[in-house]
Amino acid sequence: MKHKILAAKQIQHKMNKYGKLRLPYLFVIDYEVKQGFFVENPLEQDEILFRTPLGSNKKAKNVSNTDKSIEAFPADFEEYKAGFDLVMEGFEQGKSKLLNYTAKTPIKCNLSLEEIFCLSDSLFELYVPNMLVSFSPERFVKIENAIIATYPMKGTISTDIPDAREIILNDKKESNEHRSVVELLSDDLQKVAENVQVKRYRYIDEIATTKGNILQVSSEITGNLANDYLSRLGDIIFSMLPAGSIAGHPKEASLELIRQAEKDKREFYSGVFGYFDGENLDTGVLIRFITQENKQYYFHSGGGITALSRAEKEYEELIQKIYLPS
Repeated sequence: MKHKILAAKQIQHKMNKYGKLRLPYLFVIDYEVKQGFFVENPLEQDEILFRTPLGSNKKAKNVSNTDKSIEAFPADFEEYKAGFDLVMEGFEQGKSKLLNYTAKTPIKCNLSLEEIFCLSDSLFELYVPNMLVSFSPERFVKIENAIIATYPMKGTISTDIPDAREIILNDKKESNEHRSVVELLSDDLQKVAENVQVKRYRYIDEIATTKGNILQVSSEITGNLANDYLSRLGDIIFSMLPAGSIAGHPKEASLELIRQAEKDKREFYSGVFGYFDGENLDTGVLIRFITQENKQYYFHSGGGITALSRAEKEYEELIQKIYLPS
């Protein structure tokens, strides 16, 4: 591969440098904030492919096999529940009040990672050859004209369920989960910005999947950055990692609990990637994520857990999120 994996500190330094010089770049950071990729002039290369609302090097490509199929082989419920119970013990001990609990599921799929990328139509998309594809609906932060904004997503429900919108908005567990992640992301923004405020709270988007449409609940939080923000883009982003929506609240204690509860390392799953066009930066969370190890594909998925969560329902949600883009 032309683009080599770099240490996180190198990427942070390059983001500061290129931001100050107003030179375009693409960056990718893993969940543990240890390593990733940095691509200069990303629109001029076609190895690491990406799409963001701010810019993309994705080109139209015919995919001969449009009969998309995916088969999942999730761990049995008891194995899932063993980690879930560790999370609930952590809640009882006061270590966390919100935690994102995930699993790595072997899948069979009749498409290549590149074909999945080509067929997807998500807000944020990333393809690294022979490694990963992500078709994520979730923005991490957007920085534009000295305004930083983040859009935490917590709460999903199938549109096939009667009165789905009312059910998801009135669900006490989902409401508590969303409130906690908004508090966490507001705290993260206050590390780097002033006048932090929740502009929109619990609005709903509809997302198409191969398993039918789902409703996704989000909020919008904004803040004002200092005038020298372009020369500190790396510092700003790295001070907020890992992304709060896929970690927990409080963050540090929740991250330790995740390490204890989850069987597999996340690696690049639930990390962050972004594109800087020379003026503005837009970044996405690496969810809706498939990784390749040798010839085996794995789909990473999960959801937010609170003290009100039920293992059976969370296990069902984890499996429901294993899908190909429509």
